[in-house]
Amino acid sequence: MEEDEARPEPDEKPSTWRRIRRTCYVVLSLVILLPLTAFVVAYLVLDVRSPQEVLAELDKTASLTYTDGSEMMKVVPEQGDRLYVRYDDVPPELRDAIIAVEDPTFWQNEGFDPLGILRAAVTGVGGGSGITQQYIKNATGNDQATYFRKFSELVLSTKITQQRSKEEIFESYVNIISFGRGTFGPASAANAYFGKPLADLTRSEAAFLAGMIQSPSVHDPAASSHAHAEKRWNYVAEKLVTRGYVTEAERAEMRYPGDAVVPPAETRAGRLTYNEYHVKRRVLAELEGHGFGLDRLRQGGLKIETTLDRQAQANGEKAVAEQLAGHPDYLRAALVAVEPGSGAIRAYQGGKWGVRDYAGVPQPPGSAFHPFVVAAGLRQGENLDRKYPAPDKLDYGGRTVKNEAGCDAPECSVRDAIRRSVDTPFVEMTKRFGAVAVSQAARDAGIPAEVDGTPTLREPDGVTIGPGIAVGGYPVRAVDLASAYGTFAAGGMRTEPYFVQRVLDAEGTVLWEHTAAPTPAVEPQVAAGVTEALRREDGTAKAGSHRFGDTGDNAGAWLAGYTDRLSTVVWVGADEERRLRDAANNRVTGDTLPANIWRAFRK
Repeated sequence: MEEDEARPEPDEKPSTWRRIRRTCYVVLSLVILLPLTAFVVAYLVLDVRSPQEVLAELDKTASLTYTDGSEMMKVVPEQGDRLYVRYDDVPPELRDAIIAVEDPTFWQNEGFDPLGILRAAVTGVGGGSGITQQYIKNATGNDQATYFRKFSELVLSTKITQQRSKEEIFESYVNIISFGRGTFGPASAANAYFGKPLADLTRSEAAFLAGMIQSPSVHDPAASSHAHAEKRWNYVAEKLVTRGYVTEAERAEMRYPGDAVVPPAETRAGRLTYNEYHVKRRVLAELEGHGFGLDRLRQGGLKIETTLDRQAQANGEKAVAEQLAGHPDYLRAALVAVEPGSGAIRAYQGGKWGVRDYAGVPQPPGSAFHPFVVAAGLRQGENLDRKYPAPDKLDYGGRTVKNEAGCDAPECSVRDAIRRSVDTPFVEMTKRFGAVAVSQAARDAGIPAEVDGTPTLREPDGVTIGPGIAVGGYPVRAVDLASAYGTFAAGGMRTEPYFVQRVLDAEGTVLWEHTAAPTPAVEPQVAAGVTEALRREDGTAKAGSHRFGDTGDNAGAWLAGYTDRLSTVVWVGADEERRLRDAANNRVTGDTLPANIWRAFRK
């Protein structure tokens, strides 16, 4: 009987497997049918406006405001900078370059490239959106990073591909996208970058313009550098070869058209001062990183609340203008003020001398870099009263370091050396603490690892740390130095400097808002020690100048200081490295013109 009762057991396994199979069939059916059903429903419900309707709304502008809500400027000129171009009038070289870099399967796909999307998802690298998808995104003004937006984009891309020809889609796309410099469409872009009609573009110039589409506020050489723009151009040129649009021989004849690129004077067109232009460019680059490209901004009538304080900005402009008045015309200046603890940029003066943003161009900080040497020492238990040799000059790593000021004795304490801007003791300190430790202290405080793809605080090889680290020989940006000093002011809490506080739509709905995220970066006792070393009677810090070789003259002069409320950096220099002299032919040092600007700003 026991054996008979056990016989049904073998039948139980087939029954179990049948249930598993049925479950798998149901799940598989749902996996296939649900997305398909959703796609069909969305296809029937969603609709994309015609290119004519979209282009009719391109005159909306976005505005930038100060912290008090008053308007600073318009992001896009009200009359626009756009010339509509028919498909047949777009040079084949430009069409090829755009398709090669933006959507190589454009002529074959049904609105999107599944492999491109999958590749972007797997690698985690941005991209994957083809020309039709980009058109849909710009036409709807929806650039939010949501699954629904992406799904809707795929549906509408498929729908418009079935309703319109590829030529119509490309024509609509190329006229709606931004090429940077406030331009929309290839005709305006050709004039903005090369000062010529669209039909006169060379193949190399066409490749340059195609490279701007991805991120014009980054790839424009006026925004970054020609070195960066050339890297992007090379990328486009190689895509032209690998995707069969040009031969290897034709590629060999192409040259980066940097010499033909004209300064972006038209971005001002009598509407903006150069300093307003610098602010606008920085804000646009930041917005682009948050998903608010120029195409989206100009359609939505958005309001961008910035961190800039109206009075502080006016004070900065006035201080620079008044304190440089009467001095040699070659002198240039920049001023940046950052709020410690938040990173909010309260004042930004990039200069009034053209499109070069002096607050955003790396310059050797000289003795303004000393606090990071001190921070490295404090991390290793250094005492501010420890004394180091302070000869008038010494050779270090093949370069001569010479003091502008000296100590009262052959040796100088850490405290006295930093207050008097005596360089040679900092060479000895760097030998003791290690160049790597000094570099790391600066990194932790807020000096970025790279700027526009170029490593900071390193030799040209991007790896070696040379003797320049001891005396501020490696270039840094004024905005980064102000931010790094702000870390000390905030007790060691680092925050990224930023311009954009909030983005609102035309109805006042908040679309995006900055969230402060202070990071413990420098030990509180180390930050307190640096502050103690720098402290003056008025509670601020002082830093000095970048020496010109071994002459004792200056190639750049700095003054950096902070309170618990504001970290402010002033730089005075020239377009080319030269010995700086004021109207009385005296040397320009940190405690002369930069200090005058700094004090005038604080009033």
